[in-house]
Amino acid sequence: MNKAYLLTGGNMGNREKNLATAKRLITERAGKVTRASALYETAAWGKTDQPSFYNQALEVETSIPPKDLLNLLLEIEKKLGRQRDEKYGPRIIDIDILLYGDQICNDPQLQIPHPELQNRRFALTPLAEIGPGLVHPVFKKSITELLAICTDTLEVTRK
Repeated sequence: MNKAYLLTGGNMGNREKNLATAKRLITERAGKVTRASALYETAAWGKTDQPSFYNQALEVETSIPPKDLLNLLLEIEKKLGRQRDEKYGPRIIDIDILLYGDQICNDPQLQIPHPELQNRRFALTPLAEIGPGLVHPVFKKSITELLAICTDTLEVTRK
């Protein structure tokens, strides 16, 4: 079994319910969710003229290889109504693979660790809650250390 660390998020509809549904579907299809952070609210990143996001980090025990896991997560997003109309635009659900054990993947369709993890307070904060000692396999720093030096100024509020 491998431990995958995911970030769920969304800013459309009933944000709390959408994250709960995503978590349930991940458990049913990808593997056991062994840890889940609190929900966090953050202003939109990248495209700021939209509602704020709720985010939650999940630790998942899975036997599914990374590329297959990505495809499964994309299917879950689609099932929940995700439409990819605009980069950084509003969305009902978004599920990202932040880390997959200590693996590094530089495939055109999948990059692990997530290439922007160290730059996004909204991802680091919930991840630090469930895995403060996790070490980023590229930067060789813990998630807590990366959070301490993160230059992202968006406020992340625990719900």
